[in-house]
Amino acid sequence: MKSVTVFKVLAITFGLACALWLFVNNSADDIIIETVSTNVLLPDTLSKNAQIGKLAFEAKCTSCHGTNAAGRDGVAPPLVHIIYESNHHGDESFQRAVAMGVQAHHWSFGNMPAVEGLTRGDVKMIIKYIRELQRENGIN
Repeated sequence: MKSVTVFKVLAITFGLACALWLFVNNSADDIIIETVSTNVLLPDTLSKNAQIGKLAFEAKCTSCHGTNAAGRDGVAPPLVHIIYESNHHGDESFQRAVAMGVQAHHWSFGNMPAVEGLTRGDVKMIIKYIRELQRENGIN
């Protein structure tokens, strides 16, 4: 009788531990972006570097990621999205995505190809622009 009780306690403890592990490990990595943003708030002013980044973004990124990084249906995800906050996708992840492309992992839009014609400095300015848009939209 005692062995059955001990087994039940162990089974319940194991089940609770698994549930807790799943809860703790349910992170932004599990988010799949399937829609674009319809309303990106714009800052009243952009820093000089973000203004430069906006020009570069408009020249190289808008065709896929949409105006003001809001995304484009069926083409590419919005960058003004919680999944791209700096503590989940740091600046270097943007650098690597531009330089090498990236396999689809947070979106259903397909793989992102590398972007030709942008230097690390250009991408740094684009990141500045995206981060200022994100902050204006409550993404820190």
